[in-house]
Amino acid sequence: MKDLFKLLENEAKKRNDEAELILGGADPLQVAKDLDDDRAILLCALFAYGNANAIVKFLKKLDFSLLNSDEENIRKKASEYYYRFQSKDDVAQIFLTLSRMGKNELKDTFLQGYLKEKSVIYGVFEIIKKIRELNSYDSKGYRFLIGTLPKNGKPSSPYKRWMMFLRWMVRKDALDLGLWNEVSPADLIIPLDTHTFNVSRKLGLLKRKTYDFKAAVELTEKLKEFSPKDPVKYDFALYRIGQQPNPMKF
Repeated sequence: MKDLFKLLENEAKKRNDEAELILGGADPLQVAKDLDDDRAILLCALFAYGNANAIVKFLKKLDFSLLNSDEENIRKKASEYYYRFQSKDDVAQIFLTLSRMGKNELKDTFLQGYLKEKSVIYGVFEIIKKIRELNSYDSKGYRFLIGTLPKNGKPSSPYKRWMMFLRWMVRKDALDLGLWNEVSPADLIIPLDTHTFNVSRKLGLLKRKTYDFKAAVELTEKLKEFSPKDPVKYDFALYRIGQQPNPMKF
């Protein structure tokens, strides 16, 4: 376990460099880092699925200033875009929805759930609820984009893109933005995708065999043994370790 801690620490320190976002290949954070609007940064996270090069190419096309435009202009201009599961209508509608949020409303909405339940997932649920309140539009692609609320209140999905958004917004280092100071990095949950899931199991960090929210929590709790105040700092390191030919040899 000591060797594993050393591996993670070394990788985390080595990868904590802005050059990683360029040299390491395409990453949606490349686009998000140049934005100063929480809503635009959220869009970068929500569309971050599929091939990394395709994600960045799509995000660079988006006119994020439309979030501050009138709705008629948004319907006209945002409907020029589409991406994988999202139709032109889906893209236009998410721009419309987020344009209806006032200054700091995204963060304030998150804080309502987070502070009440002392858990970031409930902050995410509050945002999803707010998105539904602001716009009744619905489609399969739109639901996939923003995520759904669990029927029994207990999440099954890892909500990977939402957790990545929170990593960007809460943590502050050479990679992450650190714009939401009201949230503790200790409360973050690792953005678990299938790649990180498989690497973590190979490294012995994760025992759970099912890729779900419980697995994300289990991995986060394990990482807290190495860094109680900032367990998600190892997220980028795990991704890079998984790209190595023999991640078990450390």
